[in-house]
Amino acid sequence: MAKSPPASLPVGMCINVSNFAPSLGGESPGKRLDAGDMANIRAAGFTTIRLQVNWRSASDPKPPHTIDPKWLARVSDMLDAALAQGLNVILVNQNFFLHDPDAGSPASRAWMRDVWKQLARQYAAKSSKHLWFELMNEPQLPYTNDNLLAALAPSLAEVRKVSRDRPVIIGGDRSSRVESLATLALPNDPYVWPTFHYYYPYFFTHQGATWGKGKVPPLGRVYGVQSEAERRAKMPGDAQQLAADVEKVRAYIKRSGKIPLLGESGAYDTAPLPQRAAYVRDIHKAFTQLGVPQCYYSYTNSFEFFDHKNLVWLPGMLPAIGLRDPGSPPAATK
Repeated sequence: MAKSPPASLPVGMCINVSNFAPSLGGESPGKRLDAGDMANIRAAGFTTIRLQVNWRSASDPKPPHTIDPKWLARVSDMLDAALAQGLNVILVNQNFFLHDPDAGSPASRAWMRDVWKQLARQYAAKSSKHLWFELMNEPQLPYTNDNLLAALAPSLAEVRKVSRDRPVIIGGDRSSRVESLATLALPNDPYVWPTFHYYYPYFFTHQGATWGKGKVPPLGRVYGVQSEAERRAKMPGDAQQLAADVEKVRAYIKRSGKIPLLGESGAYDTAPLPQRAAYVRDIHKAFTQLGVPQCYYSYTNSFEFFDHKNLVWLPGMLPAIGLRDPGSPPAATK
């Protein structure tokens, strides 16, 4: 009997819609996203958005952890605008435990479960063909691949009480880095899909990023040219690193029979634009050969593809991932 080909979630080309809700239920300075932005994203050829929401800061710390109705309405407006454009939506639980001293505790996991209970019911009528859930963005300590599924099981159970076939996305430990795929196990559920994030080489993609962990990577790291510190540490060159990481994904596909989603990849705005474009071009080419669906970081406000001040797609970024610049954005607003 012939072996079935690896399965993949039908994401197509995707872009992250981020930083409109970074903390405390509020929105970051910059572009307030609206329906025009969803039309703009669709016109550029994207078929999916990854909508990142900090649900913890917008829900009551006390059980049953009710989500702020005004904030839920704001998110629903964005979600509906995307669906109206024919876009798929990955609704993400962003940074739920990032600043939580009790991360990993039963009470903290129950909070996340109660949030997903509300979201599953709120969006129960939305088609499972176009609205998908990502239970936790970039799991970090105390979560590891050994205890992650147990922690997510209550949230997944709440989703399944409402929708048996809605795709649910799970990434591995260590912020879902590509290495996490080696030990990532998924529940026995045909509608659960794996994901990983890719930001190597970090000294290039996060140069000048003051909000990162540890020492800020200095400005000036040129893509394809290692820094002196990297050479001293005997780190592989950029091309060698990418080739090795493609093999890690290939091994996961062979082991699991599922093609993971590349949920995030990109380079921070402090890197020169031509180098940013060269970087995403190489990432796109490398993982496309495996059939990996890709979701780039991000639309605007951070790691941007679209300049919301001048209302233009940044030169070279869309062609780098195989899309065509559509020109003037339809109904996009400042």
